Amino acid sequence: MKTRRDFLKNLWLFSTATLLMPQIGLATTKKSGYGVQLYSFRDGMLADPKKTLEQIASLGFKEIESAGSSKGYYYGLTPSEMASTCKQLGMSLTSGHVHLDDKFEQTMEDAVASGQEYLICSSLPTEGQTIDNYKSVAEQFNIAGEACKKRGLKFGYHNHEYEFESENGEVLYDVLMDNTQEDLVHMELDLGWVVVAEKDPLYYFKKYPGRFPLWHLKDMNMHEKVSTEFGKGILDIDLMLKNKELSGVKHIYIEQEEYANNPFKSMQYNMKYLNNI
Repeated sequence: MKTRRDFLKNLWLFSTATLLMPQIGLATTKKSGYGVQLYSFRDGMLADPKKTLEQIASLGFKEIESAGSSKGYYYGLTPSEMASTCKQLGMSLTSGHVHLDDKFEQTMEDAVASGQEYLICSSLPTEGQTIDNYKSVAEQFNIAGEACKKRGLKFGYHNHEYEFESENGEVLYDVLMDNTQEDLVHMELDLGWVVVAEKDPLYYFKKYPGRFPLWHLKDMNMHEKVSTEFGKGILDIDLMLKNKELSGVKHIYIEQEEYANNPFKSMQYNMKYLNNI
């Protein structure tokens, strides 16, 4: 018969194991090499960027990608403060979403000061769902890419779903791909928006092998056209990861824009999912 002492001992062992489980999980995620797009934590980054970065680091992330905000590209921090904060936490700012506008010169200078490698244009600099506009944008991207290259930076573009619309039988994203120089314009493929546009990322990996050094890994709920936790949407994540080499990807940033609960719980879920495949 078990005594009260045995019961308390077993209870203590169970409690200790429960407390250790998240730490074991984090130790695994730290070896994964995945990054995260900070737009996933946009509210926290605006409210308290340093505390939020600490929480992100606790999830095991080593790379981050910034996004524009009402407080600028570095959430109210200076580029050097952003770099030093990340370094203290064992992370690095490797990429950032920016606009290609009349402030781009300063954007490049700040990126150099922050130590980041990539500047990713997050939206088209001119409007128009036409072949002519996409050819014009491609030329703007080539020029921006040349300017970034001179400063030791890499310029790129992040897609949404609208780039996969067509004019006269030509997919506009393909027009952009065909008219940008591979050594100057480094594409960041958002896999979630590709499938929302009812296109296949693998088709693009095969058509433009090695052209996608950056990914946004994002699962999508096709009924509501919003992002969701991994495995709950339409994206075949396992298949995508098996074709990393074909795509040329070097940096994979997890992004989730909508949550069932909060961004931290969603990211914990996502990382657990990746650890299990």
